[in-house]
Amino acid sequence: MIRRLGYLLKFFSNKFMTQITNFFLNGQKYFTNKSINLIDLVNYFKYDDSLLVLEYNNLICNKKKWKQIQIKNQDKIEIVTIVGGG
Repeated sequence: MIRRLGYLLKFFSNKFMTQITNFFLNGQKYFTNKSINLIDLVNYFKYDDSLLVLEYNNLICNKKKWKQIQIKNQDKIEIVTIVGGG
């Protein structure tokens, strides 16, 4: 579903290319050919959603809105996890 762009993409028809969404997660470029929202992304990468802060296009995003926000082409998402320690 989600893949990292680290290799050469093969040539696809224009119709297929319009279905690919490129986005950045923590500075890494990814792409998907499925429509996903922020909660889908958090779940896909197995983050504990109770222990993180999510920044969407340079704004801290309220957890209540994660399900409503669909990831669009060139979106920038930063996920910071909270770690305890001493």
